[in-house]
Amino acid sequence: MAKNTEYKGFEQGPIRPPSEADSLLIRVTRNCPWNRCRFCPVYKNSVFSKRPVDHVLKDIDMVADFLERILDISNGSIITREVVVEAGKGVKENESSAFYAALNWIAGNMESIFLQDANSLVLKPDDLILILERLKKRFPFVKRITSYARSSTIARISDEDMARLGAAGLNRIHIGMESGSDNVLKLIEKGVTKEKHVTAGIKVKKAGISLSEYVMPGLGGRVFSKEHALETADALNSINPDFIRIRTLAIPNSIPLYEDYVSGKFQKLTDRECARELRLFIENLNKMDSEIVSDHILNLFEDVKGSLLNDKDAMLDKIDSFFDLSDYDQMIYQVGRRVGFFRGVNDIKDSSAYKSAEEMAERFNVTPENAEDVIAEMMKRFI
Repeated sequence: MAKNTEYKGFEQGPIRPPSEADSLLIRVTRNCPWNRCRFCPVYKNSVFSKRPVDHVLKDIDMVADFLERILDISNGSIITREVVVEAGKGVKENESSAFYAALNWIAGNMESIFLQDANSLVLKPDDLILILERLKKRFPFVKRITSYARSSTIARISDEDMARLGAAGLNRIHIGMESGSDNVLKLIEKGVTKEKHVTAGIKVKKAGISLSEYVMPGLGGRVFSKEHALETADALNSINPDFIRIRTLAIPNSIPLYEDYVSGKFQKLTDRECARELRLFIENLNKMDSEIVSDHILNLFEDVKGSLLNDKDAMLDKIDSFFDLSDYDQMIYQVGRRVGFFRGVNDIKDSSAYKSAEEMAERFNVTPENAEDVIAEMMKRFI
């Protein structure tokens, strides 16, 4: 439990998945109970704690009350500045975050809620169910309630309790698998094994809860690249998650893995090597119900996405098209992708976008010979 049990107002944590950009963020824990992953820059030097359940319930009620006030004043119309000013009268300092959370959620269509921080399922099932029930009571219209969770945590939860959580309204869980290779998992100090990843994934699916598994191309470095691709595909084939979300490794100076990179202990993949690894990974995934999602600027190919059942060959073709480019055009694509001009290789045919990417490459003195180093520095800014 948190050492200080005094309620100090509405809280929100630092991160959420890209797919939860429009979600209402409700913080049920602070920071990460594991917090040792060598690739992760978040929560370092922060202490984990569980928020008292009554504090979380107060947060929920505060947002709900503000939501009702704003919608009542607007009378179903567009939220104007005048509505915001009127609804915000009398809002106390420790309530302002809840007020703006309600406003932002209205702009996001009020369809989803994300429970923060890194591992909400570390709460006792009965406590989490109390929170879920309050959410459903105050926001009966909500379509999705989601959370991050660690495989090691889920593996300890009984099937009965997982089913209870699903019945109470938790209908999507995001798990950072990162890799299915035990060697890579040990290297990055993930604190879990391939077997436990599979056990947890199957448990979530059995409970009828939608499952997103995050995979990190490049995480095995050169030594474990092939093993990383094949073992991760094998683990996911055993789970058949609803979503497989791609999040390519970047190495900012602030993460523990950076020390291994500088010392030469960890050999980082180039974009080309990472693309080959991604291709090997997708090639070895079964044609199953899972959707590949590539929704982050760190990824070289945002458009390598779709149903493994129907779009697998098309995804592989998109990766292959990168290797069909000349060295110069590969460099232009790398730059253009990381500054947002391109989503996929086909976009390089847009002469205006191509010219903009070329100008950007010239501005930063990027050449095919130094592109990997420059791109690596650019990617640090996206963490």
